[in-house]
Amino acid sequence: MQNRLSELRAERGWTQADLAGEVGVSRQTIISIERGRYDPSLPVAFALAAALDVTVEDIFQPDGASVSHRTG
Repeated sequence: MQNRLSELRAERGWTQADLAGEVGVSRQTIISIERGRYDPSLPVAFALAAALDVTVEDIFQPDGASVSHRTG
């Protein structure tokens, strides 16, 4: 899974420790997610999205596929 976590975090001027504190995880967890070594659980993914004021889909995309937004 690809992610834009580092980019979104940097846009806010937050350190990895800042984001970790907002979400309630360790800084190492943020590092692992940003490097693509760890895919977070759904509760952590939603907490990241809430902390960054974006959707989960704004942060995470499947490998090798662009995400298209479907409308009803």
